[in-house]
Amino acid sequence: MSAPLHGLLAEFDSAAALTEAVRRVRVATTFAPEAYAPCPLEELGALLPPHRVRIPLAMLLGALAGGLGTFALEWYSAVIDYPLNVGGRPLFSWPAFLPPALEMTLLGAALCGVAAMLIGNGLPRLNHPLFAVRAFERASRDRFFLLLRADDPAFEVRAARALLESLAPLAVHAVPA
Repeated sequence: MSAPLHGLLAEFDSAAALTEAVRRVRVATTFAPEAYAPCPLEELGALLPPHRVRIPLAMLLGALAGGLGTFALEWYSAVIDYPLNVGGRPLFSWPAFLPPALEMTLLGAALCGVAAMLIGNGLPRLNHPLFAVRAFERASRDRFFLLLRADDPAFEVRAARALLESLAPLAVHAVPA
């Protein structure tokens, strides 16, 4: 029995070869490929499937929780738990509650945004399956890589390997899980 795969990795020597390979994979199959390059390639942005970003939603929920939670805590403590009648003023004096609620709104949004960014990036992660492929060390210097993940519903090892080899890469590497 073979070891489980994270995917198959094709190695290319130029940005043009990687771009053409991504274009051909997107046309030929339903794979959602991942591309790795030592420099930003603007043309890949249009070819690769977009990633769903949930950071704005997390920040909105954090802001609402922080602001409404603080406002509710202030209301409860001033009206229910420890009411003080000072000079005939009303117990629920909402203008005094706004500055702390605003501060907690901003703090909640910032903390939830940072947490969502870390979770979305898969951090903290000390190791990634791609690091097991020796050739991937050159991804930050002079090589371009295309990954077809094994968790993709359309992935089948022989078909994916044949597809990658038809793209004329320098090499095709199996990435262990």
